[in-house]
Amino acid sequence: MELHRLFLPPLTAPGEVITFYSYKGGTGRTMALSNIAVLLARRQNATVPILMIDWDMEAPGLHHYFGQHEERPGVLEFFEACRAQLERFDLEPADPGGVDAEADAEADTVLAQRVLDAIDWQQYVVRVDQSSPLYLMRAGRFDASYSDRLADMHWDRLFHACPALFRCFADNLARHFRYVLVDSRTGRTDSAGICTTLLPKKLVVVFTPNRQSLEGVEALVTRAIEYRRSHEDEQRPLLVYPLPSRIEMGDGEQRAQWRRGDTHKGIFGFQPMFERLLRLSYGLPLIDLDSYFDEVQLQQTKTFAYGEQLAVRIDQGGDRFSLTRTFEAFLFWMTGGYFPWQSSREIHLLAAIDEARHTLDDGLSRPVALPLARDLGRLGELYSKEGKTGQALDCVRECLAMRARLLGEDHADTLDSKAALARLLRLCGKLDEARFLEEAIVDARTQLLGAEHPATLAGMANLAATLAQQGDCATALALQDAVLAAYMRLLGREHLLTLGALDSRAATLAQMGGLEQARTLLETVVAARERLLGVEHADTLDSQHALAQVLARLNDLAGARRLFDAVARAQQHRLGGDHPSTLATLDRLGEVLTRLGDWPAARMLHETLLAARERSNGLEHPDTQMSRRNLAQALARYGEPEAPHGGREPPLQALRGQRTPSWWPQQAGPSHEPAHDREQQRREQRERHNVARALEDAVLGASDSLLSAHHQSLAAASPYPERLLDVELHGAHGLHEAMMLGGHGAEPPATLAHMINTLQALLDSEQLRQARELADRLREPLFKPGVASKLRKRGMTVLKRTYRLQGDKDALVALQEEEVLALEGALEARVGNR
Repeated sequence: MELHRLFLPPLTAPGEVITFYSYKGGTGRTMALSNIAVLLARRQNATVPILMIDWDMEAPGLHHYFGQHEERPGVLEFFEACRAQLERFDLEPADPGGVDAEADAEADTVLAQRVLDAIDWQQYVVRVDQSSPLYLMRAGRFDASYSDRLADMHWDRLFHACPALFRCFADNLARHFRYVLVDSRTGRTDSAGICTTLLPKKLVVVFTPNRQSLEGVEALVTRAIEYRRSHEDEQRPLLVYPLPSRIEMGDGEQRAQWRRGDTHKGIFGFQPMFERLLRLSYGLPLIDLDSYFDEVQLQQTKTFAYGEQLAVRIDQGGDRFSLTRTFEAFLFWMTGGYFPWQSSREIHLLAAIDEARHTLDDGLSRPVALPLARDLGRLGELYSKEGKTGQALDCVRECLAMRARLLGEDHADTLDSKAALARLLRLCGKLDEARFLEEAIVDARTQLLGAEHPATLAGMANLAATLAQQGDCATALALQDAVLAAYMRLLGREHLLTLGALDSRAATLAQMGGLEQARTLLETVVAARERLLGVEHADTLDSQHALAQVLARLNDLAGARRLFDAVARAQQHRLGGDHPSTLATLDRLGEVLTRLGDWPAARMLHETLLAARERSNGLEHPDTQMSRRNLAQALARYGEPEAPHGGREPPLQALRGQRTPSWWPQQAGPSHEPAHDREQQRREQRERHNVARALEDAVLGASDSLLSAHHQSLAAASPYPERLLDVELHGAHGLHEAMMLGGHGAEPPATLAHMINTLQALLDSEQLRQARELADRLREPLFKPGVASKLRKRGMTVLKRTYRLQGDKDALVALQEEEVLALEGALEARVGNR
């Protein structure tokens, strides 16, 4: 049978190759690809060519959606032809580890292009829609030899013979098709690896909400991105778009559990999983997929559960219950060039801003420029809420410049833009600039609106916040008193603005050391916000958190414990157990438990924190390292008698009836244990100490690399690196003391190592007073840059032993705080260098 050949001219700009992958079958992957292909082919008056490739050759089925049953050659026959061409050229594969790897890679690309040029790819493609430019490359010709020929196609051998073949194949097709959609094989096969790792610019992972599907796509995405990173000839971006499928819309509870997660049922939701995966893969500090998954979930429907039906051809209503609308929402992100963590609001604002910029002439046209300034301000506000301060500053500055030019410096909208810019400058620590702007805002609003206008009072409150951060607490407090008096008179004692002013005044008082006054104010705010807003409102939780911090500073540890626990429970319920705000509150609770000496509760809390941070941030993140260090401390102290105030407090009355969180220890009755039980306890305690030491070693190893990396150039820059480093670590006085301890040899001893050895000897001989004096001198040089990891580890061990023998818990806590500060300093320096 003669085949009808196609003649497709190249595009003016290359298209995109997009792979659709699912780890397990039954996800509706092929159905999703075919519907999306139809929607794409309809765009631009149906003039943009779209190609579908059925690479699921073990279970082909894409052709069934288009009634295309004509036996034609496809993917299998195409690469059989490639293999034959490679054998004809009879060239050896390039050696990527050779002397000139770059030349080898270039030769490999030339070889791949020669092979592809020798094959007429258009004879392997068929048109499947006569009303739109939609094309299909079938899996192959399904004759009697198909299975044997497929088994004989060793994809790994073809790749090793010419590694650039698949990449060049994708590039060739992208020159003729706006989108090339590849239907990949499931699982972890060689062909699936080719489709997900070598071919695409974008990877769509289709999954159903179950553990097998989620674990499979997570492993695949990680492997694909790592391959792109680690191979010099594959340094191309790979954008990942998750596509949840077969979601049952009638069961809201399970849908929420599998999306957000439920720690009590052991369900780690698909949204936090992908947020963590994408954050770690792309090195981003924070990712939020709320807006994306609000719109993109393919629902399970009876109509399309049977057969191969195209939903977009039947269901063209496009209402919120339709599959068509969900597919269009997905394309909104994928084909618009947006990342899935960009919210729909951000995307709409960006589109409006881009359109307005194209409309503007060289001069500013008010009908276009004012809406543009408004949208820039809104986008800046959105970026500020998302923590993207730099982007927010750019938007707000441009908005302010436009409004000042068109409306004047003292127009209400211009002053609002100045206030937004001042808030961002305050967040960035640029306090002088923020103060200058806020003083101008207060002056202008006072003249235009009056001293007690709400906008004027808001400006005064913002100025007070900046003054407090500058340390001018007295002036800040005077402004806050004026704002509070006006709110009391105009709005009443329990208006939300009045409560906000009380909250700010309490923060300033706490900063000045007026803890009792701050406590009284915060108790008033907490009680009022609980009545007006509810116990789980974000403002209520903020004021409870602030009160708990004040109580901890007042040494009311039991009260601080109750409040931190209540806030953590509410945040876990509202935000999830792995949300950064929840984990930050648990950190505060852990500090209180440590001060109380309630090591069993501290142990369980830090186990929960460590597991959450390993899931969210990965093993090497500084927050994970800090959680590991805290758990090591709790394990080392577990089993010691509790401090006098270490009794477990019951949860808040308002939270009775809620499920007890995993970090709260269970109450136990009185213990009357026989001797063999005590021996078992001792063995368990030894095991805990061993685990604690292993955890501390892991933390020290991670922190050593960070603390040393930033200062490696110190020794290298000096002709006498060891001596200069020694002097920097100790100073002349410290070096002299260490030499005196070590005798009068011709060469000075290795100062820091000698001090550690001396301290160890003093402890062994039970000379605790002299050991303590030396330990206090040793603490500062131990965290200096450039100290070898093994030396720091030894020093930390001996210092901790010294303080434990003396029972000085305050010194232990101070030592750990110094360790944290040193690590944070190294991290900030590393980020700054980047």
